[in-house]
Amino acid sequence: MRAVNKERVRRSFQRAAQGYDRHAVIQHAMADRLVSMTALSVGETCQPRVLEVGAGSGAVTLRLCSVLGIGELYLNDLVPGCRDMLEHELLRSGTRMSGFIAGDIESERLLLPGDLDLVVSGATLQWLEDLPGFFRRMAGVLKPGGLLAFSTFGPENLREIKFLESVGLEYHTLEEFRRMAAPWFDMVDTDEELRCLEFEGPEDVLRHMRATGVNGLDGARPWTRGRHRSFLDRYIRTFPTPDGVGLTYHALYCCMKKKERG
Repeated sequence: MRAVNKERVRRSFQRAAQGYDRHAVIQHAMADRLVSMTALSVGETCQPRVLEVGAGSGAVTLRLCSVLGIGELYLNDLVPGCRDMLEHELLRSGTRMSGFIAGDIESERLLLPGDLDLVVSGATLQWLEDLPGFFRRMAGVLKPGGLLAFSTFGPENLREIKFLESVGLEYHTLEEFRRMAAPWFDMVDTDEELRCLEFEGPEDVLRHMRATGVNGLDGARPWTRGRHRSFLDRYIRTFPTPDGVGLTYHALYCCMKKKERG
């Protein structure tokens, strides 16, 4: 697997930030499902201390605040500019942010709050390089019995792009997530779904991916005019639908409870 270029990811999401909510149909549906699963799994309507990893534009944040009473809410994102957007949206909903933590959640230099009741993350874990390390660190900031709830993407995600260009992230199955987290967490609930979005043509697929920051075509090879034309032609021939072309999303959902020790 090629290492994830975190700076490229940051720039991609920073460029997409203003128009993200208009185009992120799948991500918003995933936020709804994740928050619903989280609310059922925590059992308690009040969570004293909560951290969200990869808060972005607040799709999960606002939904979570609408169904749970949260005492202290800490938000993290790779893009520092998300802070102002999140503060604005939270103020409109009557919720106060206790702290914003800008930076890569995998960086050991990033200082995180501790003694947490809940850590939640929507559509972020696919960008991480050391998932066992992430689970270990989240276990370190959660209380015993605290909950880690996240959505991410599975192996069939953007399969059209991977087939045509042999590029993409390394996606994991639910069973692989369970095994990676097993030293620190017990699985509480899981779910997954495949969904195909339809577009009029491949150019619309490219615009959608740029608008949501999910630029799976970034890579070592230059994106030349010839490569672009070939991509469009092969996409139409290989993945036609009755109304244009399709793009597959494979959404995964997990709720895990930190193991009780002692």
